[in-house]
Amino acid sequence: MTTETSPPDYGAARAALLAGPGPAGRPRRAALARLTDDWLAGLLAAAGGPPGVALVAVGGYGRGELSPRSDLDVLLLHDGRLDPDLPERIWYPVWDAGAALDHSVRTVAEARSVAAADLKAQLGLLDARHLAGDQALTAALRSAVLTDWRASAPARLPELRDLGRERAERHGELSFLLEPDLKEARGGLRDAVALNAVAATWLADAPRDGLDAAALRLADVRDALHLATGRATERLGLQDQDQVAERLGVLDADTLLRKVYEAARTIAYASDVTWRAVDRVLAARSGRGRRAARPAFPFTGAGRGAGAVARGTVARRPLAEGVVEQDGEAVLAQGARPAADPVLPLRAAAAAAQNGLTVSYATVRRLAAECRPLPVPWPDEAREQLVTLLGAGEAAVPVWEALEAEGLVTRLLPDWERVRCRPQRNAVHRWTVDRHLVETAVRAAAMTRRVARPDLLLVAALLHDIGKGWPGDHSEAGEVIVRDIAARMGFGPEDTETLAVLVRHHLTLVDTATRRDPDDPATVEAITKVVGTAAQLELLHVLTEADALATGPAAWSGWRASLVDGLAARVAARLAGAYAAPVEAAPTAGQERLAVEAARTGGPALSLLAQSEGADPGAEPMGVELTLAVPDRPGLLGTVAGVLALHRLAVRSAGLRELDPIGAGPVLLLSWRVAAEFGELPEAARLRADLRRALDGSLDVARRLAERDAAAPRRRGIPTPPPVVAVAPAVASATATVLEVRAHDAPGLLHRIGRALDGAGVRVRTAHVSTLGAEAVDSFYLTDGAGRPLAAGRAGEVAAAVRAALG
Repeated sequence: MTTETSPPDYGAARAALLAGPGPAGRPRRAALARLTDDWLAGLLAAAGGPPGVALVAVGGYGRGELSPRSDLDVLLLHDGRLDPDLPERIWYPVWDAGAALDHSVRTVAEARSVAAADLKAQLGLLDARHLAGDQALTAALRSAVLTDWRASAPARLPELRDLGRERAERHGELSFLLEPDLKEARGGLRDAVALNAVAATWLADAPRDGLDAAALRLADVRDALHLATGRATERLGLQDQDQVAERLGVLDADTLLRKVYEAARTIAYASDVTWRAVDRVLAARSGRGRRAARPAFPFTGAGRGAGAVARGTVARRPLAEGVVEQDGEAVLAQGARPAADPVLPLRAAAAAAQNGLTVSYATVRRLAAECRPLPVPWPDEAREQLVTLLGAGEAAVPVWEALEAEGLVTRLLPDWERVRCRPQRNAVHRWTVDRHLVETAVRAAAMTRRVARPDLLLVAALLHDIGKGWPGDHSEAGEVIVRDIAARMGFGPEDTETLAVLVRHHLTLVDTATRRDPDDPATVEAITKVVGTAAQLELLHVLTEADALATGPAAWSGWRASLVDGLAARVAARLAGAYAAPVEAAPTAGQERLAVEAARTGGPALSLLAQSEGADPGAEPMGVELTLAVPDRPGLLGTVAGVLALHRLAVRSAGLRELDPIGAGPVLLLSWRVAAEFGELPEAARLRADLRRALDGSLDVARRLAERDAAAPRRRGIPTPPPVVAVAPAVASATATVLEVRAHDAPGLLHRIGRALDGAGVRVRTAHVSTLGAEAVDSFYLTDGAGRPLAAGRAGEVAAAVRAALG
């Protein structure tokens, strides 16, 4: 590589290389580095090139690639016997040629000392490459630097991670910026270099699939930016994007940004995975790793390894069927069967997010490789798990990013591909279209207590801009798309219509509130024509706010909020007479038979019917329809709910009604749809026996639940909005007081509500219980002992008692 004479004109040769028709990208960077290598080697030879001296390229130049306007990072290494005039004989020709030079003169010992004190200098030396002179000296430096780096890794790696975080705070996330810094922003070229430095420690390595290609893409864009601007800039400014796109042969600036964003996301995700691996290794070395222990309580009904402890030393705690926690991540249980369980990706994602975890890299890879696509329409569980994932709020974001990195999001929602990494050229927007949708769902998750259908709110938030990228008005295009998506997800016609209204009109409320006279009756009339019910209005109201908050600080203000709230209040008043109470279906013949049996025997009568979802003949039971008829008695709802909680059965929906089948007194009929939290469903005989024991008083349900909760290890969990307990307007029912409860679902939630109502001395005449994703939306029709609605003051006391029970 070295030569004895300097090329006659480095500047001319360099200009010809950059302007010539030859290959661009990595080949051109390598050719420029070779040209520069030969020039510097010639300069050293011309300066005398004494023994005990070497020229060494470091940093980006050391990696053998030079962008058109990159600095030359060069170290003049010597053995301590250096002619003091030698450095200037080399550096002055470089400066005279107009090259940007970052230089230093050191011995091996001095270089090691500087590296020990300066992490950035140490990172540059990791890429040291011999240019000319004493090769043994360069080899000694490389060996010493690598040895020092590996020895100091436990202390240096946290420092390296902190540097990355500081850069991200200063420069933002490359994946979402309209004018990104290709080098310093999160997901940029600096992060790619940091990943190589981590790999050099031998402690952890980054996921390599697509990583090199992503770094090459950013480097190619950087080259084109240097040539288009003639400056050593790293910021891809708006005014330069068209020229850069043209140089790269890309369709337009938007396509350029999408390619940049995709590359940045690959690097950012690889960084996240790598730093979690580093944390695990360092924790294990310091003795802080999670060690296996005997489970603190039996996993009732758990099967196929759900409560098992992995071989070795790492504890595994069950999260959901087929999903456990290990080392702070959600992983697949030993008995999980991805090929036979198409809902598993969503179940794993929801379980991870609800517990404040992410899904491990290996798990996401396996799910992507082995799981079959969901059937159409989706099973109910798949839709519920998606809503549960979205309902986790901020905790859902890293989980969503992991799914997206392996292509699972577009497999679930093919229409997502058009909005993925799509830039929004509007100063108000701070995110790409797809991330804005996720952020809107995050904002909506904090507002679920304000609506009766949190599942529709979260799905509408995720899809409200799904029409962007199609010709025409994105709201109109989105309405068409969301009707198709809702049908594929398994929503019924009424819910599909609501989702379509929300997507089509997600801007209508704010536009009308800010552009029309609020006192003009026509303004209210315009909204009532869009939303026909109070339920749709409250969904649209919350979606409007979540959308604006997720857009950016300029999109929502106190003034806008007051206008939207005022208009929504006027429309709500217009719709006040449209309150629709739940419609009771007539009891089935089977329910009537159970009621007659209970009335005649004076004891409980029940039936259990297992349900299976999916077309596979051997499909696992996904839930149980439990119907229970019992002569009316105090505390019945809380007692039955407590037994189900003891058996780790999650209540998906429930109904309570009163019958008098033979004129011998009221019989309460409870209809439940429940599913196992994880593992297999309990045996029907055991469930029946525990229900009878609880009803006759021989099983203290409350004590058993309290003991189990006290023995259970505390989970990290996620922040959730506080529960809302409210008395519905009197128009909700003429014969009972309606108490509405909206809360984050948790084991034993309905048991606590039932005990509070029993303790308050009121009768539950009818109940409608729904679990939508991870949110419980319940209505209880209450009367006093004489069967009358509660007085206003008494209703307030009952609401306060329930609120206190929910903590």
